[in-house]
Amino acid sequence: SVDSSLGGLSRSSTVASLDTDSTRSSGQSNSYFDTCTEFRVKYLGAIENLKASLFECLQGPQDLINYIDLSQQYGKLPFTPSEEESILYVSKYGIKVASADQFDILHRHPLYLIVRMIGYDDGLGMGKSLLALKTTNENQNEYSICVYQCNSLEQAQTICKVLSTAFDSALSSEKS
Repeated sequence: SVDSSLGGLSRSSTVASLDTDSTRSSGQSNSYFDTCTEFRVKYLGAIENLKASLFECLQGPQDLINYIDLSQQYGKLPFTPSEEESILYVSKYGIKVASADQFDILHRHPLYLIVRMIGYDDGLGMGKSLLALKTTNENQNEYSICVYQCNSLEQAQTICKVLSTAFDSALSSEKS
């Protein structure tokens, strides 16, 4: 078991989470969410091809954070990201990550395959904030976790909010 508290403060108090099964997010909803919002982040790494049976016990944000912590400790994920910045785009179609020069698309995460997104402080006392994206495949029998380092916890929380707006927009346009 990993103690993810720092100075007596529980890390869960700083977690911004987007769970696609949750109720409608607060704030204003834009039913025509046609904009694309961009953020500068650094890619930390990914844990891919995880079987669905494992994720039955990784439901909440804290479970996912603990799994990422353990993956870092066992060398499956690095503690520090690549130095090169990437641009993370959020739109009504999902998330696209491109190189800083925008010539190469590094990752694509379609909106309908995103299961959960959380932004949190890494708990190591270095002021690093991480953004974890849990996705599934077409058959929903395997999952992946992509982790990005943000410039601040506020940036990670903003990305979660923008993605939540994209979900709200997709759900409201589906109903009409």
